[in-house]
Order: sequence, then C-alpha cells, then structure tokens
Amino acid sequence: MPLQNRVTPLGDIVAIPQRGLFMGNRGIIHDPETRTLLPRRWTTKAWIICVCAFKGVRRRVMATHSWTELFFLDEATALAAGHRPCFFCRRNDANAFRAAWAAGNGVAPPPAPALDATLHGERLDRGRKRRHPLPVPPAQLPDGAMVAVGDDAFLLVRGRPMLWTEGGYQSAAASMTDVRLLTPPSTVRALAAGYRAALHPTAGTPR
Repeated sequence: MPLQNRVTPLGDIVAIPQRGLFMGNRGIIHDPETRTLLPRRWTTKAWIICVCAFKGVRRRVMATHSWTELFFLDEATALAAGHRPCFFCRRNDANAFRAAWAAGNGVAPPPAPALDATLHGERLDRGRKRRHPLPVPPAQLPDGAMVAVGDDAFLLVRGRPMLWTEGGYQSAAASMTDVRLLTPPSTVRALAAGYRAALHPTAGTPR
C-alpha cells in the first residue's frame, strides 16, 4: 500500500503510487513504527525540495526517526506547496532561486532562515494552505506558477493553464473564474525574475 507522503499543490499529503520527480521534507512528521503521518504537517520552517538520488545514498522511506521523505510531481508542485530548493543536494539551483527571489522581491539575497521565514508566512493560513489574490491575470503569470479554481490546481505554461493530476498535467480550458494563487507571491516574483522551475514532461505547451 502506498505511504502517505505525496504532496499536492493544494497542500494535501496523500497516499498514491506515483512519487514524481523530486523529494523533500518539512522535518519529522511521521511515526517510524507505523510509517504513518503524525497530526502535525511540519516541524521546521525550512520546507525544501531535494533530488531523489544523491551520492548513492539510499533511504528506507519513513522507516527511521529522521526527516520525513515527501514527494512531488515536479518542482512547480513543490514551489506551489511552499517549498524551495535545498542548499545541500541542489546547491546550484538553490543559489539560482535565492538570486532570482532577491531580484524579484527587490532585496539583497537573504540567508536561508530569512527566506524560509518569508515563505512560511505566505504558505499557511491558520494551519491550512494559503490561497492568495492574483497579482495579475492568470495569462500574465510566469511559467511554473500555479493557481487554484475550487478543488483543482492549474500550472501556467506560456500563459495557458494545465490541470494538475496525480500522474501529470492535462490540457485545460483557457477561461477560468474565481482563481486564487497557490504559489507563494514571493516565489512567483522569483519565477518572473528568471528562476526556471523543473516541470513534469507532461507540461508541454497545451494544444
């Protein structure tokens, strides 16, 4: 049976077979005896996005009292959920993200704890996933940003929406109403400033 460790852009952690392109964590949020999640969904403000393989290290998922392995369809999904690249296993990407984040937000490149503190204020609303007002119409959002319409999440690629599903993206109608922003606003500004999120292969230009 799949473990409950796959993160959706809507902030849910679900049990599905697919693991996706990236791994990450939010601290220790599981019981290693039962390999199930605890009620809390984070124990640190450093919500990171890691590679699934690094220097040949292999971990038995959720089997020890160490950080809880979470999985994401792609980097856009992880960014939407409020994560950022890891400075350990993805140093080049993390530095590129921080530089774009600083440029987009008009500040000096922050230390990781300051970056995490800002993201933490943008990712949660009384313990639930925060949905923000749109800063611009959806078609003007940068590639890699994600929005919500009701219970559905959409990735923006070249100004057009693609429906997020557990297995990948699907083409969607370009007209949407009552849209809310899922990706933290400061991260959207980093994307607009040039950070390129790694997207799932299904996120080609919608037909």
